Amino acid sequence: MKSFTYERVKSPEEAVKAAMARKGAKFIAGGTNLIDLMKLEIETPTHLIDVNGLGLDDIRETEEGGLRIGALVSNTDLASDRRVRRDYGVLTRAIVAGASGQLRNKASTGGNLLQRTRCPYFYDTNMPCNKRQPGEGCSAKEGYSRQLGIMGVSDACIATYPGDMAVALRVLDATVETARPDGTERTIPIADFHRLPGDSPDKDNVLDKGELITAVTLPKPLGGRHFYHKVRDRRSYAFALVSVAAVVQPDGTGRVAVGGIAPKPWRDEAADAQLPNGASAVARVLTKGARTTEHNRFKLALIERTIAAVLQQARG
Repeated sequence: MKSFTYERVKSPEEAVKAAMARKGAKFIAGGTNLIDLMKLEIETPTHLIDVNGLGLDDIRETEEGGLRIGALVSNTDLASDRRVRRDYGVLTRAIVAGASGQLRNKASTGGNLLQRTRCPYFYDTNMPCNKRQPGEGCSAKEGYSRQLGIMGVSDACIATYPGDMAVALRVLDATVETARPDGTERTIPIADFHRLPGDSPDKDNVLDKGELITAVTLPKPLGGRHFYHKVRDRRSYAFALVSVAAVVQPDGTGRVAVGGIAPKPWRDEAADAQLPNGASAVARVLTKGARTTEHNRFKLALIERTIAAVLQQARG
C-alpha cells in the first residue's frame, strides 16, 4: 500500500472542499472495498477524507411518503429498519444476500453504490485492464469470462457492477442526492448513476471530482410482493452470476431489474410491461442486443429461469 495522508471532516461542505484541495483525494467511510484496492495498489489515493462524522446516518420519512436514507447508514441498519422491511422488502432481501454480517455492519449506503467491479482481470495487476489503466486493453474479452457482462458492455470492457443493493434500488426507482464542490446539490436517478463503459471504462459513475453522496431517497411504497433471487456459485459470500429484483402486483404487473450481467443494474421498462406474459417474454426484451462469450452465454437462459422462479413464487 502506498503512503497517504488522512483527515476527518465534520460537514459535507468541508468534505467536498477538502477533496478539491488535494490532488488524488478520496472519501472513506466503511472502506470495505477501497482498503482492499489500496492494498493491491489498484487504488492509490494520496489523501483520505474520513466522512464518518458528517451525521448522515439516519433514515427519515419524506413529505412524499418515501424514505430518505443517509449515505452513512450501514447496510445492516438499512436492511433491518422496520419501515424498509415492511414497505421495501426487495431492498432488505438484496442487502442480506450480499457479503457477510461483518461487512454489512461496516459498509455504508453511499459506499455500496461506489464499489468497483470484481472482474478478476481488474484485480490482477499483471494483466492488461482498461478499467484499471485506460488504453491497456481488456484481458477478459479473450480470457475466462464466466462471471462477466453480456449487456451494456463495449469493446473496451465487459466487467459487471457487482452489488446487490443497487439492483433493488433500481427496481424501486430510487434517487441519489449529492453535495458538489461549488456549493450546490443535485439529485441523480439511480438509472443514470452508473455509467456504461463505452470508451471510458475507468469511469464507473457520473459523479464529478469532489462530489459527495449525501443520501439515497426512496419514493412512496409500490405495494405488491417483493422478491430478490440471487444465483451464485455458492450459497453465501459470493457475487451474483445473475440476480433478479422484482416487485409483482396482484394483477401480475410489476417491475424487474437484473444484476450480474452488466456494468450497472439492468432494467428495461419495456420488459416490465411483459411480466403478465411470462418469463420468456420479459427475458427476450431484457436481453435484446446481448453480447456474450463462450463462457457466459449460459446467462441468457439463467436470466429467464430466474425470472420464471420469481413469477412462480409470486403466483404461489
